[in-house]
Amino acid sequence: MDELKPYAVFAETVAAGSMSGAGRRLGMSASAVSQTLRALERQMGVTLLHRSTRKLTLTEAGERCYPHCLRLVEAARAAADSLVQARDAPSGELRVAAPVGFAAHIAQALAPVLAQAPGLRLRLLVDDAMIDLIDARIDIAVRVGQLADSNWIARPLCEIEMVLCAAPAYVERHGLPSMPADLPGFDWIAWARETQEAGEAAPTIALLLHGAGGEAQRVQVPVRIASNNHVALQQMCEQGLGIARLGYADVLAQLSRGTLVRLLPQWRFTPLPVVAVTPRREGEPAKVRVAVEALKRYFATLPGLAA
Repeated sequence: MDELKPYAVFAETVAAGSMSGAGRRLGMSASAVSQTLRALERQMGVTLLHRSTRKLTLTEAGERCYPHCLRLVEAARAAADSLVQARDAPSGELRVAAPVGFAAHIAQALAPVLAQAPGLRLRLLVDDAMIDLIDARIDIAVRVGQLADSNWIARPLCEIEMVLCAAPAYVERHGLPSMPADLPGFDWIAWARETQEAGEAAPTIALLLHGAGGEAQRVQVPVRIASNNHVALQQMCEQGLGIARLGYADVLAQLSRGTLVRLLPQWRFTPLPVVAVTPRREGEPAKVRVAVEALKRYFATLPGLAA
C-alpha cells in the first residue's frame, strides 16, 4: 500500500499549511515531504501545489484531489482507532460455545460484563456436540474433561466433582450399592461419548473410584440409557430410570430437596477439568480477555466446584 502514502503526505501538507509542518506531523524532514509530493506530481502529470517562499497554494487539480486524500487519512485514523478499541475496550460480537449444562453458568458469569460494556454483543452457541471452533468463528469455548492436542490455548476455570446419583424411587426398588463392586448390578444412565460398544450386549462404561484410604477400584458397568445431553441424563436419573454420574454443582439443589440421593459418598472420582479454550493469536481482543476473567471469577465462587 506504499502507493497511498504520497496522498496522505499531500493531505497532511495542506492541513499543516507548510512542508515543515507536515514533516513534524509525519515524522519526516521537510525535504522528504517535498520530494514525495514532487514524485506524485511527476507520476500523475499534474501540479498539486503552487509553491512560494511564503506559502503553499492549491492548484485546481489539488483542490479536486484534496477532499479524497483527506478522507483517506480519516479512514486510516478510524481504522487505527477501531483496533485500539478492540484491544482496550470490550466491543463487537463475542462468540462463546458451551455444553448445554453450562448455559446458565455462562449467562450468569458474563452478565456483569455485558452490563458494563454496552458496545459488546454475545452470541452463545449451546451444544453438547463438539462444535468446529474455527468454522463457527468461536472466541471462547468452555470444555469439560481432557482435551485433544490443538493449537488453541486452554485456560483452567475450575474442576467438577462428579458424584453417583439415583432417585429415591429407584433406590426403593433396587436398594443401595455398598461398594463399587456392586455397581454392575444396577441400571446405568451414561454420557454417550463415554460408552464402549460390546457387540450384541449392552454398551458399558468404565468407572475408576478412589476410596478414603487411597485405594482405587475400577469397575465396568452396563449402560441401559445413553445420551449426548447432560441435562437429559440428569432428568432421566430424576425420573428413577437408573444411576448416573453427574456434576456435583449441577445436583446440589436436587440433593438438598431429596429428589436425588447420592450413592457411595465415601468413594470419589478424579475431578474433571473445566477450561476456557481460545484461539492462539497475538493481540487478543479486550472482549476475550475480559470474558475469560469473568468466567474465572464466577466459577471460583460456585458451590460444588474447585477453582
